[in-house]
Amino acid sequence: MRKPRDYDSELQALSDKARQLKGRKLQQLGELVIATGADTLPVEQLAGALLAAVEAKEAATKEGWRKRGAAFFRGARPAGQGAGNDAQPGATNAGGAQPHAGCNRAS
Repeated sequence: MRKPRDYDSELQALSDKARQLKGRKLQQLGELVIATGADTLPVEQLAGALLAAVEAKEAATKEGWRKRGAAFFRGARPAGQGAGNDAQPGATNAGGAQPHAGCNRAS
């Protein structure tokens, strides 16, 4: 005879996994804000910039941002952008999932 499935425990495991993934995403977004130096901006200014990026319709503008972001993850930052950042060049994850492993900046 087959053992009945425990749907409650499976649902709980999926819920725990979703919570863990959401927490990791939030942590990575925070690390990205710090790695880019955007943590020095006032919260309102950062929110406004992000809203403008979300609302942008021009494909050329979005492509320019994508290229600049890709260059950032490859470690090719413009002069002055990485000042005060403890992250080592090339310490990025090849997949780009995590901005920088050790990007704790001394503020």
